[in-house]
Amino acid sequence: MLAAMSGDSKTSGGGHWKVLIWMFLGVLVGLWMQWKLDAPAYVGMRVQYADQEARVTHVDPGGPAAKAGVQQGDRLRAVIRGRGSEEEQIFMLRASGDLEKGVLETAGQGEVLWMVHSRAPDSALAPEFFDPKKDKALPVTVEMAPDATRARYIGPFAFAAELFISLLKMLIVPIVLSSIVAGVAGVGAMSDLSRLGGKTFAYYIGTSLLAITVGQILVNVVRPGDNAQLGLAYEPFAGDSSSAQYWEVVQRMVPSNVFTALSDNGSMLAIIFFALLLGLSITRSGEPHRTRMHEFFDSFNAVMMKMAAGVLWLLPYGVFALMVKVVAGTGFAPFKALLLYMFTVAAALIIHACLTLPLVLRFIGRLNPLGWFRAMQPALITAFSTSSSSMTLPVTMETVHARGRVSKKVGSFTLPLGATINMDGTALYECIGVIFLAQYYASVGGDPLTLAQQGMIVIMALLASIGAAGIPSAGLVMMLTILSALKLPLEGAALLLAVDRPLDMMRTVVNVWSDSCGAAVIARSEGEEGPAEPALDAL
Repeated sequence: MLAAMSGDSKTSGGGHWKVLIWMFLGVLVGLWMQWKLDAPAYVGMRVQYADQEARVTHVDPGGPAAKAGVQQGDRLRAVIRGRGSEEEQIFMLRASGDLEKGVLETAGQGEVLWMVHSRAPDSALAPEFFDPKKDKALPVTVEMAPDATRARYIGPFAFAAELFISLLKMLIVPIVLSSIVAGVAGVGAMSDLSRLGGKTFAYYIGTSLLAITVGQILVNVVRPGDNAQLGLAYEPFAGDSSSAQYWEVVQRMVPSNVFTALSDNGSMLAIIFFALLLGLSITRSGEPHRTRMHEFFDSFNAVMMKMAAGVLWLLPYGVFALMVKVVAGTGFAPFKALLLYMFTVAAALIIHACLTLPLVLRFIGRLNPLGWFRAMQPALITAFSTSSSSMTLPVTMETVHARGRVSKKVGSFTLPLGATINMDGTALYECIGVIFLAQYYASVGGDPLTLAQQGMIVIMALLASIGAAGIPSAGLVMMLTILSALKLPLEGAALLLAVDRPLDMMRTVVNVWSDSCGAAVIARSEGEEGPAEPALDAL
């Protein structure tokens, strides 16, 4: 749906460096605010200690405690810091006033304090006697006091960041609808190339699914989002149904009213299902309706891409505002978690490029992976430097033909199509990014991902890697789409842009490497012997 999901666009990488410069400026401004402006910790509630117990006497409307579900009259038994981590601490609350003196003095903005409270009359005070049926730990994400000097300075930047996120949300439904319908209707026109087209699509879908699987396994093993301190509170969608099972997910895919679904970013599954059906129906319609509808959605998609390009022109300034907000509020704590996230994405990309695709070359294409890699070096170097598989396409085609000895009949069909719909690195990145954010939100009060939701992420990440959009950083839009389908807050996706540039370069190399491997495998399946011995001196 968006070939530029990863920033893998038809434009050069200059825009990415502009994003980095503004991100760095945002970090500097945020650090200055932390250094110069006071900002006491704030949980938005008052507690009274009497008769050896702590009771909540007031909850500020809209404050962190209210968002977490703490209610006036709750009896607090303990506060847990660093829940589930090696640094976990349990503060038992007694008449000494531990909540203010022992916990909040050591808590910073963005940290999560788990308030263990009970309405049972005779709860034991020792942590080993916590009763999960009677006692519930509510996660309160510590914020800075609303009347703090720093909060007043952050206000305009927070407003700008939220406005930018709203502009991105505005794009989700029209881009997803138009790109899927146009893409499916366009694919249907290739039915005459059934044999070569069937092999090409089978390879591209297969390798994308393998890439997503690698990413899914690694992110669930490393779990970079658990107990991360990103400074983002969990505020679920109204009517959240994140614990839905398979049959409920399938049921939500079929909209009872498509116009209602189109008005709700949270109904993304229904929108995708309708778009797929509409695209398939267009391919099966007679003339002149088929051509008219295909051209309409193709034009609609082109216009939406133009609008998205305009919104994403504001990306550096949106990232600047977001960095000021995050760093001024939480310091460098979010970047520690993002480093582990970066490691997970990079490791998955390396595994797919250096293990999965070479195995496909060896056992399906009957080719020497090392020899093919040496032949493809000019295209891979170009991909790394430009972060654009579309921009690299002329070099890729020349390299595959001259050094890889793939016929122009195969290369001219598979490579342009691959630059459009084959985005292994992008699909892998979308999967890891969404699961990373879901892990974080689960650690601050959200529900863990179910098996059905993990399967949904796989399908949507695959769809996210199909199609073309010549705009940089469109991956942010598609990640918002997947988060909307999971009914998770969307702000975390923009935060991932802070570390996206090096990952973008790696993703593009993997995308181009997979395209070239596909051309070789399909050429061999067509009986061509040339790719067996690449001509390394041809370029």
